[in-house]
Amino acid sequence: MNPKVSIIMGSTSDLPVMEGAARILNDFEIPFEMNALSAHRTPEEVEKFAKGAYNRGIKVIIAAAGMAAHLPGVIASMTPLPVIGVPIKASLEGMDAILAILQMPPGIPVATVALNGSGNAAILAAQIIASGDQKVMDKLIEFKERLKTKIVEANAELSKVKFPYKTN
Repeated sequence: MNPKVSIIMGSTSDLPVMEGAARILNDFEIPFEMNALSAHRTPEEVEKFAKGAYNRGIKVIIAAAGMAAHLPGVIASMTPLPVIGVPIKASLEGMDAILAILQMPPGIPVATVALNGSGNAAILAAQIIASGDQKVMDKLIEFKERLKTKIVEANAELSKVKFPYKTN
């Protein structure tokens, strides 16, 4: 089994956040790999990874980083593949990571999800893959239908909540 998605994190301290992406990719039965690479501490390894990902069959890269958060952008600068950045809340309430990942120069896009939003990064990766994979598309359609069902069920539960001035 060869990976289609690569989850890259700046350090293993990001693993608790990035496990959310791994769970979703696993649920969608999309093969993935996970590695720690640092744009600042292992730049040669980042370059080797980024330049080789396409030829290894990777379709999407999810890159997480906190603080200076250069990893997603550095990877995006060296690969033709789509890169999804996950800003990690590490310092300054995560605003430094959000801005570092969002503010990319022209020609080097990084799709950016919410702070610690690895789950949405995995769903976006699945949507990218699903554009050419009907099995993944079917799983995404089913997933989206389950989201609707959850809201219908939540409203049914809310209708049972009673307050003297609640009208529904």
